[in-house]
Amino acid sequence: MTVRVRFAPSPTGELHVGNVRVALVNWLLARGGHGAFVLRFDDTDADRSRPEYVEGIRRDLGWLGLAWDEEHFQSRRLAEYDAAFARLQAIGRIYPCWETPEELDFKRNRLRARGLPPVYDRAALHLTEAERAALEAEGRRPHWRFLLEAEDVAWQDGVRGPCHYQAGSISDPVVRREDGTYLYMLPSVVDDIAMAITDVVRGEDHVTNTAVQIQMFRALGAEPPRFAHLPLLVDAEGKGLSKRLGSLSMADIRGDGLEPMAVCSLLARLGTADPVVAEQGLAELAAGFDLGRFGRAAARFDPAELTGLNAAILHAMPFSAAGPRLVAMGVATAVAESFWEAVRPNLARFADAYEWWRVVTGPVVPVIAAEDGAVAAAALEALPPEPWDQETWGALTAAVKAATGRKGKGLFLPLRLALTGRDHGPELKALLPLIGRERAAARLSGASA
Repeated sequence: MTVRVRFAPSPTGELHVGNVRVALVNWLLARGGHGAFVLRFDDTDADRSRPEYVEGIRRDLGWLGLAWDEEHFQSRRLAEYDAAFARLQAIGRIYPCWETPEELDFKRNRLRARGLPPVYDRAALHLTEAERAALEAEGRRPHWRFLLEAEDVAWQDGVRGPCHYQAGSISDPVVRREDGTYLYMLPSVVDDIAMAITDVVRGEDHVTNTAVQIQMFRALGAEPPRFAHLPLLVDAEGKGLSKRLGSLSMADIRGDGLEPMAVCSLLARLGTADPVVAEQGLAELAAGFDLGRFGRAAARFDPAELTGLNAAILHAMPFSAAGPRLVAMGVATAVAESFWEAVRPNLARFADAYEWWRVVTGPVVPVIAAEDGAVAAAALEALPPEPWDQETWGALTAAVKAATGRKGKGLFLPLRLALTGRDHGPELKALLPLIGRERAAARLSGASA
């Protein structure tokens, strides 16, 4: 069977790391099985769904490299939901209810006070025609519930293993509101059937929904897909991320200058026993992906890990990947490769490369302390003619050492400060040929260049 998975975000806000983890795991499962990754917008909430959030989700998935094979909008499939609703109503699996939200709250609170689960009592099923007519005469409009069968619903979960729920312990779910709009449950099932979804991978907060939806699949004459429920993310201290997700959106992470593969490398392994490795591409992640590696324990997401992974990815990034980006930021094509090899071991963000290109091309204000004037003067005197290569720095420092008697930090730091204006950075044996003799001479003489 060809694997077909779906990612079904609601376009009511920005994607955060929890959403992206689900999208990534689904994408890796599809690509590892040579299957299809379906993007389905759950946009039936017309009041909260926004076109800008649709575009934001597309942009975030595109930035991460998670290309989708199909795209659907639930708001364009209402006729299909109406047809399924009518089928279920005809076989007695959907029924109308007239309780107000306040009345339902009262019932639930009364059950809790007696130590009982707050399960809907199905009172609406026992109303007479006269009682229904009286409620309608009051101006009430019914909401509609799916009638659960009293059975043990069981499935083999791809992460949690054997799962089962006694349907009698779950309230019959509301599938359509008083105003005729649909809630999540039924449209999701209808779409999964129509789109031939084979595997539903989502967060563990949907486990109870799965028990309900399995009955919906069967009531509609379809075999349920395979299900897997990932443990939710917590922060480094073990606390839930739900209240912090506003600062963990993909827009914020992208704006922080992080590489998409840093995000993917971390989220693909969180919750597994496998070490998190800085991968250069999604193909490497997909090749070794195994849904069975995920455990049931909560997965800890620490943004600090992203920073370390980001640096590791940049330090190993080949010039073939970095070159076009360097040229786009203004690095001269002729020296882009040698510049990349010089600076990449010092990068935490790709944007840092631009700062080092400014050091190369100037202007740089040299830093020459009074006690180091002799070092700068000796270096100026010893500058060899061009062309320069990585041996030039060694020859220059040897000459300055012989002229001044300086060595170690007392030799190298003053030269670095004079040539770059900074006390740290890439190896000067690689950087000096890029700076060139003219700029080096000006800086060693104390001029900004």
